[in-house]
Amino acid sequence: MRQICCLLLLLFFTQIPNILFAQIRGLDTAYIEPQSEKMILRTYVSKKYTAINYGDPVGVYEPNSGLNLGVGVTYQKFTLNMAFPVSFLNQDRQEDWPKFLDLQAHIYPQSWVIDLFGQFYNGYLIKDYRGSGEDYLRRDIKVVKLGVGASYIFNGEKISLEAAFHQSAIQKKSAFSTMAGFEVYRVRISGDSLVIPQDLAIPGNYTRADFYQVGPSGGVVGTLVLGKGFFLTGAASANVGLGFSKADQDKETTKFEVTPGYFLRGFAGYNGNRFSINGSYVYKHLDLAKQQDVTHSANTGNYRINLVYKISPGPKLVKTYTKLNPLNILRRLLE
Repeated sequence: MRQICCLLLLLFFTQIPNILFAQIRGLDTAYIEPQSEKMILRTYVSKKYTAINYGDPVGVYEPNSGLNLGVGVTYQKFTLNMAFPVSFLNQDRQEDWPKFLDLQAHIYPQSWVIDLFGQFYNGYLIKDYRGSGEDYLRRDIKVVKLGVGASYIFNGEKISLEAAFHQSAIQKKSAFSTMAGFEVYRVRISGDSLVIPQDLAIPGNYTRADFYQVGPSGGVVGTLVLGKGFFLTGAASANVGLGFSKADQDKETTKFEVTPGYFLRGFAGYNGNRFSINGSYVYKHLDLAKQQDVTHSANTGNYRINLVYKISPGPKLVKTYTKLNPLNILRRLLE
């Protein structure tokens, strides 16, 4: 059942939002040059994670994730990326630890920013626990994070985050805009014993806790074009949500609280008609509703360095790809 759910999440995360939102209408070509006829081929190094920050004196629980080496393609609004951890890039990872699954989708159709999370982490550690020089290892700790967020860019006809992230367009002139949206999250943290090290004796420690947050967000987005092909793009938003937590301690406790959060994105590099080399970093800070003296936040990151080559497919490949494009197949099924 879990494998089926993960497959459905993967399909939803990567394809459905493109169908619903990826339409070019009112695009200001003085600012943005579409490259829908180009096939974007990429190889990249990336890292994705969700860490749980308990602050002093506990520290930060980090997952046993590492650097991934991947390849991908974007063409006709369909993007497929595949990446795997490789041993020579991850000398410090713990061996023989539980497997995990991290599904993140950051989608940037015109005038929209869409984020989807389906993360299932098993096994966490605190590096250099309390200055001891040793890591505090917890194979049993599990974190599940599910979430969705969508923001509307009011000046979206002049700003292309798709150009910054997928390189399937080129930003020709600098532009800025405000944006507003809504976010919903669910986080579960659990362990076979108390999650926070018992030697700290912190009131509110738990073996399992569930957190929910829902609320509006608002922010700004902008891109600077620094000469022909060079760009610097950033976006920052803050959200205020109604948070709810339920934890298993000596007895089950519940708490409602207004919790803040923020989302940061940065993209920089060179994006030309044939080549692109660039880096991106996406970071979400989500405060969780407190449990007595336990203050914690879920911090999710995704950073990537891309090397991109763009080609113009021949008529045969265009015809075959158009026929087999999963987006076109799904469109036909929904008609």
